[in-house]
Amino acid sequence: MGHLNLPTSKRIPRHWRLLDIVSAAFFGLVFLFFLLVFTPLGDSLAASGRQSLLVSTADPRQRHRLVALVELGTQSAAIEACPAEFVDHMPCEDPRRNSQLSREMNFYRERHCPLPDETPLCLIPPPDGYKISVHWPDSLHKIWHSNMPHNKIADRKGHQGWMKREGPYFIFPGGGTMFPDGAIQYIEKLGQYIPISGGTLRTALDMGCGVASFGGYMLGEEILTMSFAPRDSHKSQIQFALERGIPAFVAMLGTRRLPFPAFSFDLVHCSRCLIPFTAYNATYFMEVDRLLRPEGYLVISGPPVQWPNQDKEWADLQAVARALCYELLAVDGNTVIWKKPVADSCLSNQNEFGLELCDESDDPDYAWYFKLKKCVSRISSVKGDLAVGKIAQWPERLTKTPSRAALMKNGIDVFEADTRRWVRRVAYYKNSLSLKLGTSAVRNIMDMNAFFGGFAAALKSDSVWVMNVIPARKPSTLAVIYDRGLIGVYHDWCEPFSTYPRTYDLIHVSGIESLIKYPGSGKNRCNLVDLMVEMDRILRPEGTVVIRDSPEVIDKVGRLARAVRWTASIHEKEPESHGREKILVATKKFWMLSSASN
Repeated sequence: MGHLNLPTSKRIPRHWRLLDIVSAAFFGLVFLFFLLVFTPLGDSLAASGRQSLLVSTADPRQRHRLVALVELGTQSAAIEACPAEFVDHMPCEDPRRNSQLSREMNFYRERHCPLPDETPLCLIPPPDGYKISVHWPDSLHKIWHSNMPHNKIADRKGHQGWMKREGPYFIFPGGGTMFPDGAIQYIEKLGQYIPISGGTLRTALDMGCGVASFGGYMLGEEILTMSFAPRDSHKSQIQFALERGIPAFVAMLGTRRLPFPAFSFDLVHCSRCLIPFTAYNATYFMEVDRLLRPEGYLVISGPPVQWPNQDKEWADLQAVARALCYELLAVDGNTVIWKKPVADSCLSNQNEFGLELCDESDDPDYAWYFKLKKCVSRISSVKGDLAVGKIAQWPERLTKTPSRAALMKNGIDVFEADTRRWVRRVAYYKNSLSLKLGTSAVRNIMDMNAFFGGFAAALKSDSVWVMNVIPARKPSTLAVIYDRGLIGVYHDWCEPFSTYPRTYDLIHVSGIESLIKYPGSGKNRCNLVDLMVEMDRILRPEGTVVIRDSPEVIDKVGRLARAVRWTASIHEKEPESHGREKILVATKKFWMLSSASN
């Protein structure tokens, strides 16, 4: 066939060349879109891109894009594993960050959280050789060495009965620095002076607890102890306590109030905790006084009690106790026991420390990032029967409406209805959702939005303990939880929680979306992706998550669950419950870093 020859003036090569380029670019973009979305190459490219996001968080825009992809449920948008050095990572207690801060009043050992944009968005891996935790009650006496292969405490404290290594286990003989012959004998000695048995005492606080053997053996007396210590040179003492199945929490008595409500603990205990109670005009003693119930007991063992070369410190400690009208019950060797008075009786007297009552405007329950006050909290600021001996004994106090619940609008009715509601719900969880509640597989439980502690109360017959969390921006009901003989803390879920990775067997939350929103507003303060990554951090491999919320929120959480490698199923709520709710039950997969890409 011949060619058609056009005059030069009739040819338009420039016009056709431009159309070709535009068309090719358009079809090329379409092809690239299908290649990225529907082929393994897209997943591979996305994974390599995500890895670069994990290595550096210098550009917040990259992190925001990954969060957006995960929230949309994009199939390739999965959260990657953190590097191996993150196995024990605690974002708010990171020694590398906090070591640069002031040492004054141990400020550097308190919580100091990075901004969300500075936190790597990745899943904490377990250490090499990790095994499913030893079940309770065997875990009180032994845990797998490979789950936290930190030998420092065993090497330094083994002769005091803290712990020792035997084959594949760490063994816990039950001793401590001030009770090397065992916590049981030590508790028996305390029982000569205070009512350890019989239900008068229920909630205790153990300060500077070591591996929490005191709290572990107090459980045998039906006394629930909140043990705390900082992340310090012993590194993992709280991690050991939690692996043993003992209630514990990472905290430091430094510049702020501890995150507990006032007048909540029947007993406060310090065994060589080395807290300088009389320093800073006895500020730390006044914080202990804030937390201790009227007619509660304070036990201090170790320095400075009749300790060599600490005569002045011991004299000052006694002087502060006298100024606060504490009754001295006993000095037994290096252990002193006091009883707190029932009222603000004698503080108007002059005293060498200048102790004064706090202003009437002070709310002693405020304790989230709240600076310590150099004043004594008023017992009279809280109405009702709070004193040890007047509050109901255990276990009756679990179901009896506390006087502090009655201070809320319709508080008595709300409390009783909430108690009945959770009895029904927990029965449904066990009978219809086949949760492992009531089995040896579940010991450490967290309720992220606990309200009155009804969920925990309904588990009374199970061998579990529950960390009841009251969100810091919600009504302060934590005091009611303590009044009924349970334990918990204040926390803001837009920040990481103060615990080690792999702490809890089961995490429960009712109303998860409310945890990230401004109260009374539809605006988010943070995002569900970061919250669920944090939940994954503190959940044990093969642990369970139970989430209740509206169908729309549960559908969204279900999409996010895939991104954090949870196996999830969605269920209808129990027939007796009202409202629009669904329930998501998820299991955290047991993966190791070597198989993280599988």
